Amino acid sequence: MEGNGLMSVTNETKKKDDGGLLEMVWIIVQAIVLALLVQMFLFQPFNIPSGSMEHTLRVGDYLFVSKWSYGYSRYSFSNNFLGIQKGIIPFSGRIFGSDPKRGDIVVFRKPHEEEIDYIKRLIGLPGDKIQVKHGVLFINGEEVKRTFDKNFDEIDYRGDRSVGKQYTETLPNGVTYHVLKLRDDAPTGMGGEFDANNTQVYEVPPGHYFMMGDNRDNSADSRFINDVGYVPAENLIGKAQVIFFSHEGDSAIWKIWNWPWTVRFDRLLKLL
Repeated sequence: MEGNGLMSVTNETKKKDDGGLLEMVWIIVQAIVLALLVQMFLFQPFNIPSGSMEHTLRVGDYLFVSKWSYGYSRYSFSNNFLGIQKGIIPFSGRIFGSDPKRGDIVVFRKPHEEEIDYIKRLIGLPGDKIQVKHGVLFINGEEVKRTFDKNFDEIDYRGDRSVGKQYTETLPNGVTYHVLKLRDDAPTGMGGEFDANNTQVYEVPPGHYFMMGDNRDNSADSRFINDVGYVPAENLIGKAQVIFFSHEGDSAIWKIWNWPWTVRFDRLLKLL
């Protein structure tokens, strides 16, 4: 009798342990599925690996990008972490589409290399004529107003020195932001083979957009027509909304013991 009772208690305890383990696994599965759905349909985190958007975005910034801002394309349902680059729902065009606005900071898939995410500022809309002359931006033949802010002389996280000027640029729709200029009349980018400060007139095709980095002399963007070029609407991932975390570019996010010295607290939760 006593032996049978002990066995019964042991079996009951084992069932409770198994039930608790299964419940924990189910909670974890639900959390993972919820996180994936949020990332696919609502917000996706991105980090900034290069200085092409300095000083607006800095190496070491982590952003939330809203996926619903421009509707959804096949690239909206892709996931670099899972190795899904072209989307798990194959279709062309956009659904629930909404046109981006001039001046938006946009994450998009690089044309012809769709496994690569880029982030730039939207400068040209379909039908616009874009040109850079002596380092100054022109849209539809009109010079984009820029005002001098300050000189800068900086050493970046790689130890490279940059000396130049910061301007405030104002787009025709009133959007303002800072741009960095190292020079206005010397060839820049692609090993100096192309003068991105004195360009042709680009006429943005229907269904495409013209993107530029705020760090004008250190940005591979739509000016380089054979590299990035015009960005199809289908390639847009979303709009950068907020910096939720930021650390010095020469540090690493997982080194939490360095956070008191490497976290840029003034950039946390900064709206874009």
